[in-house]
Amino acid sequence: MHTYYPTTRREFLAKSGAGFGAVALAGMMAKSQAATSSVPGRANADGESLNLLSPKTPHHQPTAKRVIFLFMEGGPSHLDLFDPKPLLNELAGQTIPESFGEVITAMGEMKSPLLACKRKWKQHGEGGLWISDWLPNIAECADDLAVIRSCVANGINHSAGVCQMNTCSILSGRPSLGGWVSYGLGSENENLPSFVVMQDNQASVVNGPRNWGAGFMPAAYQGVRLSEGTQPIAYLNSPEGFTKDRQLSKLDFLNQINRNYAEQHPEQSELEARIASYELAFRMQADAPDAIDLSDESEETLEMYGINDKATASYGRLCLLGRRLAERDVRFIQLYSGAGSKWDSHSNMETNHGNMCRSMDRPVAALLKDLKQRGMLDDTLVVWGGEFGRTPMSEKGDGRDHNPSGFTMWMAGGGVQGGQVIGETDDLGLHATVDRQHVQDLHASILHLLGIDNMKLTYEHKGRPERPTINEGRFCERLVTG
Repeated sequence: MHTYYPTTRREFLAKSGAGFGAVALAGMMAKSQAATSSVPGRANADGESLNLLSPKTPHHQPTAKRVIFLFMEGGPSHLDLFDPKPLLNELAGQTIPESFGEVITAMGEMKSPLLACKRKWKQHGEGGLWISDWLPNIAECADDLAVIRSCVANGINHSAGVCQMNTCSILSGRPSLGGWVSYGLGSENENLPSFVVMQDNQASVVNGPRNWGAGFMPAAYQGVRLSEGTQPIAYLNSPEGFTKDRQLSKLDFLNQINRNYAEQHPEQSELEARIASYELAFRMQADAPDAIDLSDESEETLEMYGINDKATASYGRLCLLGRRLAERDVRFIQLYSGAGSKWDSHSNMETNHGNMCRSMDRPVAALLKDLKQRGMLDDTLVVWGGEFGRTPMSEKGDGRDHNPSGFTMWMAGGGVQGGQVIGETDDLGLHATVDRQHVQDLHASILHLLGIDNMKLTYEHKGRPERPTINEGRFCERLVTG
């Protein structure tokens, strides 16, 4: 006689104890679904919308409505861009004094000779910010920048570092910052994604889609990756002869099949997100072509972003698209520079960083100036930085290793007081020493400027309330007070 054994927990509950376990589970799942998830267009028994991305009320009055996160993947060197250290050049060629303490480096370069900075430095703006000659265009925007020199992270390698800068954890599986923003605030444009990710080349960003994933939250909160190049969104136009009515009929039939299956498997949020994505894709056919079409931009604007220059064209296009998406109320926009860790400069710092700075300096400055002249910088928070910085010690003679113990990021717009420096590193730029800002603090500050209290925003997962900054992180008040 053949004995059948249940193969899943759900099936086990259904086939044991006269099925009472499954009855209880179904009740809990129905309650969970009604409280936390649904498909755009649905309503509960009271007629209230269950759209996961419907606009939500912030915890307090925000100063920013949206975020553009400029992610320099690979780790830009604070020592050569925003944090000059005269002592570094004085001691170049020597090993770091023991008084500076030790730090774990990715390649074990603690005892390697100190590497001098070859940059020329100058103070810019009324605030007198020190910015190197590698960033002449961003330097023109100095009075808009709050430069945070005391950033700290835990990830010593790229995978852990990029993961933490996106999710607050060096371990995968948690929602991204953009996902938390979408969850906490919803979307103000139902015809475009709430969270968009773009990168400047075809290489894979370290960790790939996990960086913009939804983790344990419903998949509807994950970021939507747009392609690089001149066609960020493929298949926006219907095939010739394929009418709107025919497309709607096909979409309705497909959604009917999917929803029938979803009702039997309410725990699979990926299916809910897939249904929502089909509906969003249909609505995007009206708004998205205009959002990504740069043909209506003036030659002056294209020139400002460097789109006609091979060196700056790729990131210039992303920054201009970022502005256009921000105009259309996309809530969180992440633009990767150097996708594939191209900012990683273990050797040949001069060539590596010289090329990377040249590719993004002009576009980033154009984005800041363009937002400002359109009156959008006031409520658009622009964040610049990578997963960590670089060491003062040399690697391979002319490069720098990873340094999560002290590095620089900056913020502009969205209520941030520009023209100021927050925090310090030691005299060689190895450790953050004053006003240390951990990644959790950086995320807490970004959320605060958007009107979200990082300790009040919770999502119940496996019986415990999860928070975006993992129960830590504080808003840096100096960002707004100067």
